[in-house]
Amino acid sequence: MASYNRTRRISEEVRKVVSTMLISGIKDPRINSMVSVTDVEVTNDLRYAYVYVSILGGDTESTLTGLKSAGGFIRREVGKNIKLRYIPEIIFKIDDSIEKGMYMSDLIRKVNEGNSENKDKDNEE
Repeated sequence: MASYNRTRRISEEVRKVVSTMLISGIKDPRINSMVSVTDVEVTNDLRYAYVYVSILGGDTESTLTGLKSAGGFIRREVGKNIKLRYIPEIIFKIDDSIEKGMYMSDLIRKVNEGNSENKDKDNEE
């Protein structure tokens, strides 16, 4: 249990450092200004940190390429800010949970609209 709490705390610290860097530290023109870190998962052995980013607007592929090319720089900054024996390798992944949530919301709305139309037809008869 203590290991889980430690990796969770480290994940949160990595998220803070990477979020700060995305705001002010990275000068790559490929990286869109509308990038936010939604979650960070650090493996139990602290070798890898999966950073989930949400990209609003702009070219998703070029932004992800820019983030991957800045991975070494970001890893070095994480190492400066968080004192660990092993600095995790940063792996960026697109977080599409917002799009999936919007899709599910649209499906629920359509089903509710269909149900209300059916109730109206039943009431007319």
